Amino acid sequence: MKEIEKIIGKDFNGVISISKDGQSVFKKAYGYADLPNKRPNQTDTRFATASAGKAFVAAAIMRLIEDDKLSLDSCIGDILDFDLKEISQKITVKQLLNHTSGIPDYFDESVMEEYAELWINFPNYRVRASTDLLPLFIDKPMMYNPGEKFQYNNTGYVVLGLVVEQVTGVPFDEFLSKAIFEPCGMSGTGYYELDRLPACCANAYIHDEARDEYYTNIYSVDAKGTGAGGAFTTADDVECFWTHLLKGEIVSKETAAQMLAPQVESKEYGFGFWLDGKLPYFQGSDPGVSFMSSHDGNGLFVCVISNLGDDVWEIHEEICEVFANMQRTTCGCSYQTTL
Repeated sequence: MKEIEKIIGKDFNGVISISKDGQSVFKKAYGYADLPNKRPNQTDTRFATASAGKAFVAAAIMRLIEDDKLSLDSCIGDILDFDLKEISQKITVKQLLNHTSGIPDYFDESVMEEYAELWINFPNYRVRASTDLLPLFIDKPMMYNPGEKFQYNNTGYVVLGLVVEQVTGVPFDEFLSKAIFEPCGMSGTGYYELDRLPACCANAYIHDEARDEYYTNIYSVDAKGTGAGGAFTTADDVECFWTHLLKGEIVSKETAAQMLAPQVESKEYGFGFWLDGKLPYFQGSDPGVSFMSSHDGNGLFVCVISNLGDDVWEIHEEICEVFANMQRTTCGCSYQTTL
């Protein structure tokens, strides 16, 4: 599609996948997974996705709720087996899911600009499990009272990962593999240690403006992902996730609808998913990493992943506008994009 190629431009590095009503209409890889060795990205390359993993964790939590292992009103003080110190024991699972818990955020994006700042005094190679992040927030006071307001919070999803582990007795990523990734056929998805990456993974690169060169992000992010994010996945696996979620094959259709419906007063967030009007999407951004994927109510799936931290949000918006214009032209209706 010429319109899509124009949107992407010549400098994009990553994969773009688009389907309509389950049929692929555009899928293409750009740039390199390994810059120095000029190893190209492929459409089945595994990319880091940063906070996009929150959608997977939310699905796992809702699955445990459907299995009567938890409830939205379960309090962390009744679940977790370590000292919460000044953190309120009355924080609920729901408040963690919709970012209204007030739990101290180890990476508060309202005051910190770069995720890499976390590792100045705390080596990132120590972080290979969700519990490894405890020292970054466990001694901090609450940000506000539980339920008081919405504020995006990474610690909340680290704690949800710990809740999964406490309830199931296995590491959260193992539970995700058994409960979601394997049943959905997401064979290219998992939480990998950066110094033990499997085949077909893209390195993520950060541009050094002073030296005008790229370097990898291995010292800028967690050595292994946690409940807050860090999953590697492929564009095809992302589509599989959407398909199985919407068909009610991960959780029931009713529960999936709840996850994709507004759960905060601002109406911009559900459980693990952002909302732009009625358009649900999940996204992630880390040094050298950017990801966004949506599935609208008219059968349009879009996934844009970059391992250079490219502006996937602008590309995504323009792709949706192209299809909205096509819809207007072909059906003569007043179809209106939500982007």
